[in-house]
Amino acid sequence: MAERTEDETVTGTAAATAVAPDAQTAERPEEAVAGPEDTAAEEHAEPAGAPSGTGQGAAAVVSAALGLVSLTGGWPGTVAAARETLVGQLRTAADASVATQIKEVYGDAWNTTALWGGLFALVALITGVVVLVRPAFGAPGRTTQAPWTRSVAWAGVTLGVIGLLLAVLTYTGVLLGLPAAS
Repeated sequence: MAERTEDETVTGTAAATAVAPDAQTAERPEEAVAGPEDTAAEEHAEPAGAPSGTGQGAAAVVSAALGLVSLTGGWPGTVAAARETLVGQLRTAADASVATQIKEVYGDAWNTTALWGGLFALVALITGVVVLVRPAFGAPGRTTQAPWTRSVAWAGVTLGVIGLLLAVLTYTGVLLGLPAAS
């Protein structure tokens, strides 16, 4: 059965520790000699209650994934474009000009796809930037992130910028505009 002893801590409060009856202990905990493995673990250990960075890593991955979706298209953009195509077909009269049919049936769907791509790109860009600037607003002693977190966040920001640029160019017709009707 272990005996309970009380030691005085630096703050003046008593801390109870369990001691085995046959264990050899130092007179005071400060006098105990730490082995080399103890000091190495203490150097790399995070303070109690410190965040692990898992949330920042997850947000960086989400940013990169959203940036990729902005370039390749996603389910909401595909559904919205199909809906716009259907609405364009319903609104266009059978005797409408070819230019009107192209704009109503294909142009609005094309712009809708560009808008959804731009929305995904903007969210990817904002999420990546938040991950990159987060350490500046965190705990004063902890201003570093895991290298992979920063790399993936930069990938998300880069994909977001490219996706946003492509969405704007597509929506305005500068890149792959609708064909002119003759």
